[in-house]
Amino acid sequence: MAEAENVEKIYKTEEEWRALLTPEQFHVMREKGTDRPFAGALLNNHEDGVYHCAGCDAPLFTSDKKFESGSGWPSFWLPVSAEAIEAHEDNSLGMQRIEVTCRRCGAHLGHLFPDGPKPTGLRYCLNSTSLGFRKQ
Repeated sequence: MAEAENVEKIYKTEEEWRALLTPEQFHVMREKGTDRPFAGALLNNHEDGVYHCAGCDAPLFTSDKKFESGSGWPSFWLPVSAEAIEAHEDNSLGMQRIEVTCRRCGAHLGHLFPDGPKPTGLRYCLNSTSLGFRKQ
């Protein structure tokens, strides 16, 4: 993954993130919070476009890779590129999961599960709060 090393990272202090993000965004994206299920603004969005990081505007997922998972959070089966995101082991809350973060700014996006549709079999279960959307 040599390309991943070329992603220009963004580093900000806690104070800079607090000034940039809403309190809810800061909690979810910087403190690894979670949206309430079935409450996210982008859960039922069916428009064509690109979902991007609410913290740094990096493109992350496209609407053609979104699917209805029934989980209560926007779900995708493939990111725009492997370089867009990072996956980390997450053993918090007594569970073993894979956390998904924005590769550019490190924002918490959600979690990755192995129960998605073909062809990947993956479900990127994301917080609406961590995302922005641009119609195409």
